[in-house]
Amino acid sequence: MQNNRGILLFICFYLVATGCKNYSFTGASVSPDVKTVSIAYFPNRASLVQPSLSQAFTEKLRDKFTSQTNLTLKEGEADLLFEGFISDYQTNPTAIQGNDNAALNRLTISVMVKFINTKDPKQDFETSFSRFADYSASQNFATVEQDLISQINSQLVDDIFNRAMVNW
Repeated sequence: MQNNRGILLFICFYLVATGCKNYSFTGASVSPDVKTVSIAYFPNRASLVQPSLSQAFTEKLRDKFTSQTNLTLKEGEADLLFEGFISDYQTNPTAIQGNDNAALNRLTISVMVKFINTKDPKQDFETSFSRFADYSASQNFATVEQDLISQINSQLVDDIFNRAMVNW
């Protein structure tokens, strides 16, 4: 009887372990036949170009997929393909005080993304993602710019990842 219980537990564990191949603790649902992802460099086509933005965004997107999935990153043809460009980079006043001075400014970054899933074309999309971060007008933009870019890039990458992998 004790031996049968051990065998039954082993069989249950085996069925659970092999039956949940597309489960991920990140919420990502990766089909077992999807093995590779290609993330092209995202050039900056915004009217205002920040020199390090393209590299920072592209690397953050690549890092997200390599750290949150078991997909292999490769150049060119892959099961999942991402390409696009940075379409907007601008800072504007957002909270105007009574004396016509801004209390807050807002940095906005927009990215156009084309996603192709070669295993399931119904998942393909081409859309724009946009995020912003506010900063005090009393701060020098040059001193907070890199932190703002990092925050916004993280939000954009999460949005893109969720759209492609979690299907929200």
